[in-house]
Amino acid sequence: MGGDLGPQVLIDGALLALEREELSITLVGDEAVLRRQLESISGKQQHLLGNLDVVHAATVVGMDENPVDAIRKKRDSSIMVAFELVKSGSVTAAVSAGNSGATLAAGVRKLGRLNNVARPGLATVFPTLKGPVVMMDIGANVECRPIHLYQFAVMASGVSRLYNVKKPRVGLLTIGEETGKGNTLIKEAYSLLERSRLNFIGNVEGRDVFKGDVDVIVCDGFVGNICLKISEGLAEAAMKMLREEILKSTLAKIGYFLARPAFKKFGRKIDYAEYGGAPLLGINGIGIVCHGKSNELAIMNAIVGAVEMERLKLNEVIEQDLAAGLANGEKGF
Repeated sequence: MGGDLGPQVLIDGALLALEREELSITLVGDEAVLRRQLESISGKQQHLLGNLDVVHAATVVGMDENPVDAIRKKRDSSIMVAFELVKSGSVTAAVSAGNSGATLAAGVRKLGRLNNVARPGLATVFPTLKGPVVMMDIGANVECRPIHLYQFAVMASGVSRLYNVKKPRVGLLTIGEETGKGNTLIKEAYSLLERSRLNFIGNVEGRDVFKGDVDVIVCDGFVGNICLKISEGLAEAAMKMLREEILKSTLAKIGYFLARPAFKKFGRKIDYAEYGGAPLLGINGIGIVCHGKSNELAIMNAIVGAVEMERLKLNEVIEQDLAAGLANGEKGF
C-alpha cells in the first residue's frame, strides 16, 4: 500500500510474476481496496487470480514518517503484517515499494539477524560494460565500522552468485586506487578485506563502477546512496538530452529511426526496473525493497528475484561464508 503509484501497480506486477513463475502471492493491505481492484481484472489474466490471496492490514506507513517510530506505533501496518507472515512461515519473502527505512526496520524487528551479522543492509545491482555489479550498502547504514564493510562484502558476494559469478571480485569504493587512499574507515576495512578469504582486488573509484572490472563494490550507506541517486539521475538526464538532440533535426530523426532497436536495448540496460528491487541482506528471511516509483515490471522482477534468492538458499550461503570467515580468524564485531 505504500508505493508512490498506488496498489494497482503492485497488483499488475504480481500478475506478471505469476505468468513467469509457478508460485502464490499474498497481497497485504486494505482488503476492501485490494479486492475491488482484483475484481476489475479481466481477460487472459483472470485465471491467475486463484494464485493471489489477500491479507488485511489496517494502516500504512507513509513515505514521510519516521521509520522506527512508525513500525512501533503501527503494528497493524501493511509492512509489519507482511513480515509477520514471513516470520510465521505463511510466506517465503516480503516485497515492498513503500518506506524503505520502515521496510528495513520491520524486517529486522520481526525476523532478527542472521548468525554473525552485525548490521543488515541493502544491496543493489548496477549494469556495467561487462555485466552486473552488486553494491552494498546503499542507504541502510550511514555510519559503519570496518567489520560492517567486510560483512557487506560477504553478503553482496552471495548476491553476485545469483548472476552466475563463481568467485566474485570485491572492490572497496574510495577516492583513489592506491592502497592507503581514503579515511580511517576505508583504511581499516582495506586491511580486513585484504586478510579475508574473499577475492579482494583492492580499491575502486567512482569512475570504475560501470567498467565491469569488479563484481562487488563495498561502501557505507551514505556513500552508496549518493552513488545510487547520482546514477539514477544521470541515466534519466542522458536519455532526456539524447531525445532533445534527436528532435532538433530531420537527419537525427532518421538516424534514430534506423538505430531504434539499439536505443531500446540500451534503455532496458539502464532501466532500474530490469533489476527489480534491493535485497535486504542480513535478516533471517527474505525482504526486497523496491523504488517508490516502481512500475509493474520492477515489481515483477523483484518478486522473481525473491524466488531466486530462496531457490539458491542465499541466506544459508551467507551464514556459511561468515562462519568460514570466523574460522579463518575474520572477526572483530
